Amino acid sequence: MDNKTIEIDKVVHVAPAGRRPMERIEAVGLGLLLLAMLTLFFFPATLSGAFDTVLNKVKPVVVDVFLTGQVGVAVIISVIIGRLLERLGFTDAMMRVFMPAMRAIGINPAVIIPSVYNIFGDINAAGRISGPLLRQAGATKDEQKIAVATMVQSQQSFSTFMLGMMALTFAGVNVFAVVLIAIFGPLLLSPLLLSRLVYRNVRSVDLLAAPRFTPNIDFAPMLFKAAREGVELLLLILIPAVALVFCVIGLLEHIGIWAPISDVLERGLLALNIHPETGVLAMLVSPTLAMGKLQAMASTLDPSLVVGSFVLASSGLPLSAVFGQIPVVWAECSDLNEKEVMLAAVLGIVMRLLTAVVLAVFLTPLIV
Repeated sequence: MDNKTIEIDKVVHVAPAGRRPMERIEAVGLGLLLLAMLTLFFFPATLSGAFDTVLNKVKPVVVDVFLTGQVGVAVIISVIIGRLLERLGFTDAMMRVFMPAMRAIGINPAVIIPSVYNIFGDINAAGRISGPLLRQAGATKDEQKIAVATMVQSQQSFSTFMLGMMALTFAGVNVFAVVLIAIFGPLLLSPLLLSRLVYRNVRSVDLLAAPRFTPNIDFAPMLFKAAREGVELLLLILIPAVALVFCVIGLLEHIGIWAPISDVLERGLLALNIHPETGVLAMLVSPTLAMGKLQAMASTLDPSLVVGSFVLASSGLPLSAVFGQIPVVWAECSDLNEKEVMLAAVLGIVMRLLTAVVLAVFLTPLIV
């Protein structure tokens, strides 16, 4: 037998010059580890109790309201209706109405594009589509800020609009008057006021060709695609967002600090003639969920509270969208940075809140 020699490579370990210093996040992790161990030793029921509180807070909303309840079905149906109206030329028809109005006001007609496109409730798509169009149309930075501030004054989900109309009907309110003033009114009034008082670097231009938003697709594939889009909206966007927010609320409730926070918010909203419970849901969680709960009890409420809550929910809320989604999307596809977008969005939400108060107090007595 031949002798075979096997050579083993020797790995030389070089001693490091020095230990890696501990980072701040590692110190936080060690602190949490120590706290968890102490909690398990002295108060073993605390962690399980916190998890049980969160579970009981999230499950009724995710399962009973969205998965097996009326709101989840309404989301899917509203997306189908919205895409059907879009296919029938509704969006382009509104462009034909409002773009000349912007020219008459004295600003770039492209400013109104994100607001009109957002009527059917896709605030992220409205930003991705409208940002490049505003650039191509030569819109100034002030005009792009007007576009953002106006856009957040219309609902970011068409299901919010449909459920809100049901709530207005059950409350005995004139739906036509509320929709005309609260939904379409800001499309004219907001650019007019902002261009005169806040963002004055505006100019009227003639667009050689208005963009076309009616899709060239057969009705049957469009309807099936819309149904799938509705399911994706429900399962991939609404439910995860709602579960996350209610998880945080459950933890705060277990600690004992959510009750005073909720009480302050509800008292403030009630003073503004906005239904407290659904107002908080619209601001922090989901306007769709807020309108779903509102329509279930609208017939027993003061109509002014229903109007105020509907107007507030028909906006770019929740606050996570105002401070997160909208600035990120617009900073990527427009000439604005995230801070500029955020300030414009906050201004638009403040205007929406004022609109809700004015309509709830002064309009409701005239239309009930």
